[in-house]
Amino acid sequence: MYWLFLLLSLGCFAFAIKTPSTGMMMLWLGGALLFLLAWIRGRYVATFGEVQRDIATAIDPIELRRLREQAQARRDADRDPDDLPPSL
Repeated sequence: MYWLFLLLSLGCFAFAIKTPSTGMMMLWLGGALLFLLAWIRGRYVATFGEVQRDIATAIDPIELRRLREQAQARRDADRDPDDLPPSL
């Protein structure tokens, strides 16, 4: 469907080139720009989807702190004793 906007944009641009009136040329170029922007938005939505952030899935600070502590504990457990710097 969004490809229709590209065709309409090209049609408006063609009419803008052919018209002898400056006012009509500006009107056709405005239409071409709007249809081109609609095509770009349609292509973006078709490629990436309508991405809206769901606030319910956001991680609260307490949960984030807990996850960081778990990751740090895993890193400390995985660290080899030979890799530790020598004590003074």
